[in-house]
This record gives sequence, C-alpha cells and structure tokens, in this order.
Amino acid sequence: MGMPMHLLHRTSTWRSLFADDIVPDVGRLPALLAPLGEAIERLGPTPSLAEAHAWQRDLVAALVRLDLPAWRISQLISDHNDALYRRAIEASLVAMQEQGWGAPPVAFCVLTLGSAARHESLLVPDQDNAMVIADYADARHTEIDGYFQALGERFTAALDAAGIPLCPGHVMARWPMWRKRLSAWQAQLAIWTAERRVKRVQQANILLDASPVYGEAALATGLVDGVMRHVPEAGLFLDEMAALLNECPVALDRFGRLAAGGEGAPAESALDLKHRGLLPLVGAVRLLSVRHRVRAMATRERLAALVMAGGLEAALAAELRRALERLQALLLSAQRDALRQGRIADGWIALDALGEDQRLLLRHDLALIRRLVKRAQA
Repeated sequence: MGMPMHLLHRTSTWRSLFADDIVPDVGRLPALLAPLGEAIERLGPTPSLAEAHAWQRDLVAALVRLDLPAWRISQLISDHNDALYRRAIEASLVAMQEQGWGAPPVAFCVLTLGSAARHESLLVPDQDNAMVIADYADARHTEIDGYFQALGERFTAALDAAGIPLCPGHVMARWPMWRKRLSAWQAQLAIWTAERRVKRVQQANILLDASPVYGEAALATGLVDGVMRHVPEAGLFLDEMAALLNECPVALDRFGRLAAGGEGAPAESALDLKHRGLLPLVGAVRLLSVRHRVRAMATRERLAALVMAGGLEAALAAELRRALERLQALLLSAQRDALRQGRIADGWIALDALGEDQRLLLRHDLALIRRLVKRAQA
C-alpha cells in the first residue's frame, strides 16, 4: 500500500532507561551519553521520590543536550513517572504490611490514564490513574475494597508529596469511581456507553487511554478488552464523542490566522497550544482509532495503525506525526522557559517569541489538525 517505512513502530533502547528503577545504572551508559551520566550522578543513588521528580528538569536538560527530539523526551519523562509510580506503590504496600494490613488480598493492577498512558507527558503533569481488582465475592467487598482504598490513598498521597499533584477532577484510584473489580468495570462500561450523555462519554473516554503501571497486567488487558467491545458498537456514544471535540476548537480564527489570548491567557500574545492544538489532534486520532478498532495507545502508534487499518492515508499520517512532534517541541520549550523564569509550566506558548517560520509552520499544523477533526467527526 506504499506506506513509508518510518511510520512503522520500532521499540527503542531508550525506553529501557527507567525499566528497573527511578535511577538508571550509570555504568551501563556509553561515553557518548556523558551529559545524561552527569545528570544521574548529580541525582545520587538513593533519592527520595521528591528529589527524583524534581530531577526531571535536569534529565530533560541532558536529553536536550543529546539532541533527542521532544517526542522521545516526552516518552522518557513518562517512563520516569511510571518508575515513580512503581516506587510509590511498593513503598505503600510495604508500609501497609508493617502496619498489619497484610499482603494484597487478591490480584490488582494500577493504570495510568491520559497522556501518561500514551507516554506523551511533558513537564509537571498531575495524576490520572485507576485500579482494576480481580473479581471476588460480594460478601468480601468491605474487607477487600477497604484494603485497596487504603492503598490508593497512600500511593496517590505519596506522589502528590513528591510533586505529581492530585488530579483536580478526582480521576484517581483513591476514589470508588476509578477503583473497581473487573466485572464491575465491565458493567460500568455497559452503562456509560449505552446512551449519549456528556458526563458518561467523558468518563468512558478517559479509559480509552489506559496503560498498566503496576500489578497484574492481565487485569488491564481485561479492562481494555471491555472498552474495545463496548465503545465501537455504541453509535450514540460515538456521536457524542465526536461532538465533544468541539469543546477544544483549534486555535485559528475563521480566516485561518493564529488565535491568541482568550480565557486564562497569561498574556495577549499567548496561545493555548495544549488545549487548542495538541488535545484536538490527540482526540481526533483517538476517535478514528476507536472507529477502526485500533488498540494502539500512543498517538504516533495510532497513526501508524490507522494506516494499516485503512483509516488514514500514509502521507497524511506522516504529516500529522510531524505536526504532533512540532507541537510537542514548542510546548516542551515553552515549559522549560517558564520554569527557568519561576513561572508555572503549563500549556501556553508565547507567539511573540516565535520566528516567522515557526508561526507559519504552526498555522499549517493547526489547519491540518482542524481538517482532521472534521474528518473524524464525519
């Protein structure tokens, strides 16, 4: 079908960097990666969770010095956050054992959600997580759910104290809505996808980006299987999912010019690139992926899988992948500038800090994303 080979997903050795712990083994790094080795040595062998999380700024600086692209840096930030999750969960389990809670009464799996699940996190994300628990008898609910409620509260509090804030929308395993037996998740999905109600569509939509981070991965697979079984068949649900894309319109005016400012803008020339560029792209690709029963999670991988499934032309998918990479690069650069200046790292970029060529490329990318959104909605 004439698909460029570079669209195919290949696992990178970079992705093993944080597979074992929050601190990589410096001895395994070649001399070529000296900037990374220096950053790791500054961190030290036994950092606290807070120290390891704060170190991400040094990590990103080292990776930028090594000329890694922003999309790869985003993956590695996400991998490091996964390692922080694992450390927080393990420490919580040990503390509970010491306090007499015992071992987990049944198998469980903690999942990350959203950009963390897609491994597309940038700097300072908040928490989005859930828990799937192996099925058990109703008579044991108070005992077993009480254990996992305590675990959810402990590890989310530990991550919050380390600098990964609690989710303001309460999408966390500490809450019953996001902590269920597998059979209860399946029943919940059947309810959420049965009709066109905005809140239910938003909640189920969150589970379309879910990835296991700790525990029995088969439980996560069971949940994703349920999502893929219910959602593509739910016509009214998909219609509302398409309509929800209108809530984050692309940052172009009706003449196709860049649209800065708006509610919450830190300056008149600031453009909300996260909510009015990146999220419309991610959301449109997610919707197309559901329609074509694509199980890939990361946006780059979904684009490649959509080509294989006949949902996108190879040339268009490649162009969208490049647009995604440029948006991630702009956002990461803006976040690093904000942190250096003592400001909050958010999703806004300063248009007046961009060169004319960058603004032209951004207009091109946002126009492309707007066309993709319309296509996904059609």
